[in-house]
Amino acid sequence: MTFPDADTALMLRVKQGDKAAFRMLVERYQQPVIGMIYRAIGDAWEAEDLAQRVFVRVYQSAQRYQPRAKFSTWLFTIVHNLVRNEYRRRGRHRLESLEHVQEVDAGAERGGWQPVDQATPDPSTAAAERELQYKIRAAIEQLPAAQRTAVILCRYEGWTYEEIAEVLGCSVGAVKSLLHRARLTLKNQLRGYC
Repeated sequence: MTFPDADTALMLRVKQGDKAAFRMLVERYQQPVIGMIYRAIGDAWEAEDLAQRVFVRVYQSAQRYQPRAKFSTWLFTIVHNLVRNEYRRRGRHRLESLEHVQEVDAGAERGGWQPVDQATPDPSTAAAERELQYKIRAAIEQLPAAQRTAVILCRYEGWTYEEIAEVLGCSVGAVKSLLHRARLTLKNQLRGYC
């Protein structure tokens, strides 16, 4: 039997109770999952916690797993749904303190995803860059769930429209529309910064 990708074969081994295969999948996807969640919610600690919940769901769903698409598509569908549920749980509006922003920046360095360039010699340039990164994260957080996921998968993960459509359960045309609306919204929200 031929599988769409090696990770699908690993997940089928997990379905049969192979814990080593599960560890391999976690090691392979832990940072991309944390990165996507972090970009969606902007909280490093919460991103790590939610990533653990994603992998718990993967393990708990192993018996029901059917290889209908690439494993990564199935996995990031779980991530998308978990982030969307987290937004519903939290409510869309929350206040953020300066301490939270500093925690996010420190967590990004520790967690291994894209921190602000620390080699910048000019403190005012570095501060402006950090502020821009914060504004971009905040603007992405305010997007509706489907737009936010489409932007993160397209811009940060480099996924194709077809792959994004599978995760979101919509057509390629709908993905293009989501991205277009998201870009317009982000452009308006970031006017004056970019």
